Amino acid sequence: MNKSKILRAVLTAVLTLVATTASAHSFEVNHIYYNDNGDGTVSVTYKGRSYTQYADIYTGKVVIPPSITISETGTTYSVTSIGSYAFYYCSLTSVSIPNSVSSIDDRAFWGCGLTSINIPNSVSSIGDRVFSFCRGLKSIVVESGNSKYDSRDNC
Repeated sequence: MNKSKILRAVLTAVLTLVATTASAHSFEVNHIYYNDNGDGTVSVTYKGRSYTQYADIYTGKVVIPPSITISETGTTYSVTSIGSYAFYYCSLTSVSIPNSVSSIDDRAFWGCGLTSINIPNSVSSIGDRVFSFCRGLKSIVVESGNSKYDSRDNC
């Protein structure tokens, strides 16, 4: 086998390994996973390649900060959204959403254990079926100023 064929085989093996170990999240800070939106902002997301891979990764009380700083680079990002399936089947008792969040994507709290949630008035966009299969959810409070939310679309 010549050197170019060996190099091509090694490169293919490395790329395959990288592809199979890739994750959906860009980074993790204080046990919360984030995707880099490419514009200085991040979205809260799930751990792993698929939202089902680490279902129930978030438990108890989750406090989403308004911004995060990546210690390795010193880069600071604003937390502006909660991504689709971010809290998929998580055993949450509460979640604190900062005023920096402007959107909550489809199925973000699918099957979660919340009994109540307060959505700040900074949230101007709420996706479909955000709270589907949240059987214990008894209270959804939307702070004044947010008129785009219809709970019938999210249960």
